Amino acid sequence: MARHSATPEQQSVRVLKVGERVRHILSELLARGEAHDDVLTAHSVSVTEVRMTPDLRNAKAFVKPLLGEDEAAVLKALRTNTAFFQKEVAQRLGLKFAPRLSFRSDESFDEAERIERLLDDPRVARDLGELGED
Repeated sequence: MARHSATPEQQSVRVLKVGERVRHILSELLARGEAHDDVLTAHSVSVTEVRMTPDLRNAKAFVKPLLGEDEAAVLKALRTNTAFFQKEVAQRLGLKFAPRLSFRSDESFDEAERIERLLDDPRVARDLGELGED
């Protein structure tokens, strides 16, 4: 039987959909406290994004504990329990290959806060005000 080749656009949509499914699965596991880890059950952890490689074999999960408390301890606990999360994701996804998970701290909130501080600077506001008058 001939193999159907997907266009790059269709492939990228699939990668995004699988990444989103992995994000939902991880979020559900963390919300229900299924990891049986004291650090993870003591913290509310948000999975903000999951980036999959095009071959769907690797996934980077970006996480942020609520209020950013004990981020290092939470990341360590997630990395310690990676095998459990991989097994659960593999069972629930039903793909040919289970993605290898890696957990990273989500720095996008810190970057957004830095940009917000820059935009609140009076000198920047003055410059932006001059642009709006043109």
